Amino acid sequence: MSGEEAPTQQQQPEQQEKKPDEPPPAPAADAADAPQEERSAPAAEEKTLSFRALVLTGHGGYDKVKLQVKTQSEPRLQPGEVLVRVKACGLNFGELLGRMGMDEMLPSPPVTMGMEGSGVIEAVGEDVKERKVGDRVIVLSLGGMWQEVVVVSASRTFPMPEQMSFEEGAALSVNYVTAYLMLFEMANVRPGKSVLIHMAAGGVGIAASQLCQTVQDVSVFGTASASKHETIAQGGVTHLIDYRTKDYVAEIRKISPKGVDIVLDPLGGSDSQKGFSLLKPLGTLVVYGATNSVTGPKKNLLAIAKTWYNQLSLNTLKLMPANKAVCGFYLGHIVNEELVSRTMFKLLELYGQGKIKPHIDSCYHFEEVADAMRRMHERLNIGKIILLPEAKKEEEKPKSDPEPVENVEKTEAAVNEKKEEATEEVKEEKD
Repeated sequence: MSGEEAPTQQQQPEQQEKKPDEPPPAPAADAADAPQEERSAPAAEEKTLSFRALVLTGHGGYDKVKLQVKTQSEPRLQPGEVLVRVKACGLNFGELLGRMGMDEMLPSPPVTMGMEGSGVIEAVGEDVKERKVGDRVIVLSLGGMWQEVVVVSASRTFPMPEQMSFEEGAALSVNYVTAYLMLFEMANVRPGKSVLIHMAAGGVGIAASQLCQTVQDVSVFGTASASKHETIAQGGVTHLIDYRTKDYVAEIRKISPKGVDIVLDPLGGSDSQKGFSLLKPLGTLVVYGATNSVTGPKKNLLAIAKTWYNQLSLNTLKLMPANKAVCGFYLGHIVNEELVSRTMFKLLELYGQGKIKPHIDSCYHFEEVADAMRRMHERLNIGKIILLPEAKKEEEKPKSDPEPVENVEKTEAAVNEKKEEATEEVKEEKD
């Protein structure tokens, strides 16, 4: 059973969606004590599990992701599986694409998204020897992580260092595994090389910058808005470029006339062409996204068409005389679990040595998922945005305007108020 088959299944007949104004359900441990009406003795002993989950109900804007409370039979763990109580989840650009209907791998709605998280193991299945109840773990799954409890293969869990917070655990896997595999497995970064990192203040950008510093004499060119330069400089970016006011190709040529050895490109379109032109002989371009096709909270067919029209197009006859390499990377298609596991343990080792550390931009409770997605859509974040499954406390000061659970769209007045509070921040088209 995968993470998507855990208590996330939307179609299971025993699940019941709770209305948002209903009181929170009793904990799973108390559910068995509730009165059982007109049931046989075996059924009376059946335990139920209640949990909060973010459900994508359709493709479109922020209102398509709804907070629901589900109740179902307590899952029976298969051999090799564990039940994890999720404490923190990661928000990635892939989930924004999924909400807009631009992720072909995501099952049709209703579905629970989320590839990563951290939490505590509450139960283990047969044949699970390396994990036990009470272990703090990082979970890297193919989906279904945006909920309070998940059932996953034990091989998809990784022990958290004592000093690591749940927020850091949720921020480590997707971004750092992506950056590590691109740099070390694909581009073969080595001492003395130069790397161009687009969106250097994003989750993958910061991860890549930190990982470059684990190799001697690697120079890093990073594109980001000027307001983010101080943070990315601390993360190891050698040459800071404000792409909004400067031509990054010209700026790189001024510093390094021959170009760079490696380009990490999440942008796509014309920027892939520019990246290829910037490569030195024997250089490598790694394309891992097409954020240029995203201009707002909903799918923009014109932007998608423009991005694909300007996409880099090559053939072997052009590649041979150029002596350059072009790679594509998508973590969701990596099926080699041994490679992913080995990479995760290497990253945990680097974390323990103090060489890498996730930068947490902000944390949002499930009730505030619209705010979290909006912040990423508008490229305001520096580092990782975290989602917290636990209910927001009433006395807790909100990070933004409160929203109904089943309607996460803000009113126009609330949006204007938020913009007034963020007058020092500039909305960007990238990073």
